[in-house]
Amino acid sequence: MASSSSSIVAGLTVAALATVGFLAFQASATVPADLRTPHAARSPEASVSKAPRDRKPGALPAGSGSGQRVVYALGRDRVWLVDPGEKVKRTFRVTPGTVDPAPGIYTVTSRSNAVTGTDGLPVEHVVRFATAENTTIGFSAPAGGSAPQPNPTVKTGGIRESREDGNAMWDFATIGRTVVVIP
Repeated sequence: MASSSSSIVAGLTVAALATVGFLAFQASATVPADLRTPHAARSPEASVSKAPRDRKPGALPAGSGSGQRVVYALGRDRVWLVDPGEKVKRTFRVTPGTVDPAPGIYTVTSRSNAVTGTDGLPVEHVVRFATAENTTIGFSAPAGGSAPQPNPTVKTGGIRESREDGNAMWDFATIGRTVVVIP
């Protein structure tokens, strides 16, 4: 019985943290761009189910900010590249690493044309924007074109995309570009 109660409390805690993160994101979306900090405030990590929920892949999620930006939906494992006129230039599925960023507004802080990822795979077009659990989070494409599932025993923040999608991200997400992470 004690195990059941602690599971319920843990579930309620996760739900509360996800709600607080989403409400913080909504509040921050109304802050003028010149008053925003370059990185989202660190909040406790909440695990998000990775079950596929991609019912309308091209539809930009409500509450995902405004202006030119990258939108990354944790629960849908999907990215949207949005132009200044709110038109979706491209949307695509991604394979997340084992460490997720907290929902919030970030900016692209660094980029690398080619490096070795924390999982030991050579990757290209790395676009970094966050840190969580002492792990750098960013988008990248496997240099060889293959996209293996992340090893759950290795902490990695590499959000993998296809080479074609990685090229589009590289061209779009320059240093300082806004990245909005939603639940």
